[in-house]
Amino acid sequence: MSVFANLVEQLAQLLEPLFHASAAAAAIVLFTAFVRLLVHPLSRAAARGQKARTELQPKIAELRKKHGKNPERLQRAVLDLHAEEKVSPLAGCLPGMFQLPAFFLLYHLFSNPTIGGEANELLSHELLAAPLGHRWADALADGGAFGAAGLVYVGLFALVAAVAVFNYRRTKRMMAAGVAGAPVPAADGDQVPGMGAMRKVMPFMSFFTLITVAVVPLAAALYVVTSTTWSAVERAALYR
Repeated sequence: MSVFANLVEQLAQLLEPLFHASAAAAAIVLFTAFVRLLVHPLSRAAARGQKARTELQPKIAELRKKHGKNPERLQRAVLDLHAEEKVSPLAGCLPGMFQLPAFFLLYHLFSNPTIGGEANELLSHELLAAPLGHRWADALADGGAFGAAGLVYVGLFALVAAVAVFNYRRTKRMMAAGVAGAPVPAADGDQVPGMGAMRKVMPFMSFFTLITVAVVPLAAALYVVTSTTWSAVERAALYR
């Protein structure tokens, strides 16, 4: 934790001539971009896997006709088909799972008043007028939703909402058109344990980000917003 805190401080010092008091926030954005670049090969693999799962749908439809009266046999046949074609139904989850450690690292770094027995100097940094260690509730208590700190959150919420609407419309459009790379329909995903519910929720996942941004420290929220925006652009490029 102390090593990472020092790295953030040093990066913020390098960026201070350009971003001044918001240099630490800029450092978090760059850190997020670095993490996403590291994860990008997994995202590309997930995209290939998603397209492969879409291409399996005609075969899955045949299995449903053949074993429709025997759910257990149908589920086993679908899993065997995925194994035979070397397609993992959970490959799309890997990019998100590999990002969780970076998110929790930032969360703890900007939640603790002390690091290594010394005062956490990172808590003195701000994004415009909003301290990176504060939450939305703190901004509401200090000037309200349209106070100096509250407006920072208004901007983040607006960005997340715009990305969520973009993702929702794009996902629904791809599913309706049957485009390769679109989420597999829930009716077929039900034959893979847990996948049916996941497919139903998937178009709305970006909207849940609003809750995360509201309850975590601003530094962690900035990571989430940057990563979510990156994901929207990345998916649009990989699934075009």
